[in-house]
Amino acid sequence: MKFTPEKYLIPDEPEKPFIDAEEIEKILKTARPEKSHVRDVIARSLDKNRLSMQETAILINTTDPDLISEIKEGAGRLKKTVYGNRIVLFAPLYIGNKCVNNCRYCGFRVSNKDAVRVTLDKQQIIDEVAALEEQGQKRLILVYGEHPDYNPQYIADTVRTVYSVRKGNGEIRRVNINAAPQSIKGFRVIKESGIGTYQIFQETYHPAVYQQYHPSGKKQDYDYRLCSLDRAQLAGLDDVGIGALFGLYKWQFEVMAMIRHTNHLEACFNVGPHTISFPRLQNALSVNIPEEYRVHDDDFTRMIAILRLAVPYTGMILTAREPAHIRDELFQYGISQIDGGTRIEIGGYTKKGIYQQNLDKEQFLINDNRSLNEIIDELLDKGQLPSFCTACYRLGRTGEHFMEFSVPGFIRNFCTPNAMLTLAEYLEDYAPDNTAVKGWQAIEKELTRLNGQVSKSEIRHRLERIRTGERDIYF
Repeated sequence: MKFTPEKYLIPDEPEKPFIDAEEIEKILKTARPEKSHVRDVIARSLDKNRLSMQETAILINTTDPDLISEIKEGAGRLKKTVYGNRIVLFAPLYIGNKCVNNCRYCGFRVSNKDAVRVTLDKQQIIDEVAALEEQGQKRLILVYGEHPDYNPQYIADTVRTVYSVRKGNGEIRRVNINAAPQSIKGFRVIKESGIGTYQIFQETYHPAVYQQYHPSGKKQDYDYRLCSLDRAQLAGLDDVGIGALFGLYKWQFEVMAMIRHTNHLEACFNVGPHTISFPRLQNALSVNIPEEYRVHDDDFTRMIAILRLAVPYTGMILTAREPAHIRDELFQYGISQIDGGTRIEIGGYTKKGIYQQNLDKEQFLINDNRSLNEIIDELLDKGQLPSFCTACYRLGRTGEHFMEFSVPGFIRNFCTPNAMLTLAEYLEDYAPDNTAVKGWQAIEKELTRLNGQVSKSEIRHRLERIRTGERDIYF
């Protein structure tokens, strides 16, 4: 049954939660990963059908090494079919770390007196964005602590500031948000600033475990957080991202819960999450989390392959929390977006000298310190196509409209050409000579094998326009 706006006359009224922990545990307990069942589920996904919770549980419960290899192979085939070989690049920009919550896994929690509280002022934001533009960045996610100072109007104002910055040929064309849940009214204020995706991570979907890790603060309200993206949808903000912090509870449960969350959004609003994120718990200042639910590399790579099969058309984000070798491997199994040149210290992009990670100033440690160009260079070496594309958002291909294009598979007719155009901009404006040579070779290779609705001659024409100085050309 679809939700109706009348149920939300009080913007902050919590909706009845849609996660049933006992139901999820029962499905996991009873799913039988018979070889024929596993292969049937993989085949269904390769036909580009989103998997049910029961089907996902069959893949999760698979322990046979040969079948796990088939799951990964299937995920790789599906990713190539839906997304091609493109990888979308972005950068996080931490605006402020004031916080009223007391999350036991986070270095920014209110009870941590060792954390240095900082909020960028307007000029500092401008300076940070200019530094990011000088790298060649076109897509940012702004990250805020959960604090009354970071209210909807403040967030909207910072977004407008980011969009206003121009450095040479640089500009930020898409600003995504990772911030506190809002009321319907608050989401509307933020939407009017022209944001892309609004991310809210549930951290752990298990209600009882959630309470253990969130003893105080607004974030203590599980139901309010769980239903926050319903309010975003009702506010007209139809491009949303979900996620969980893996390491707080069993990864098998969290994966199932994210599938349930996807089902819920699709049933109620006819569109699922635009992205799914799955950060793994990392070290943080004055944080000591039990090792019981830590997700090891083998399970992590298998988990991401399962998620790719379960949600064929959802973007999957892997951040610089993960080391380079893990990120490079997971491109094969379903990752479609990564950050590059990441600095999570507030003000870190304008710091002089060698960047030193410091738990006194950060929420957690990052494990991939490569520059944006180093990542682009290595992506090209591995046959991947770096992309800074923002066309779908700017042309209104979001929410249901995005699904109209992406579910039949037509999105590749836009994504690959736009990836080539945005890569060409980077090569002309920012890349060292050796990267530029490899990049243009990669574009030519993509052109020779492109088979879509957009003509190769039109793409070549637009590439030539970029070579002669035009910018921001897209399909």
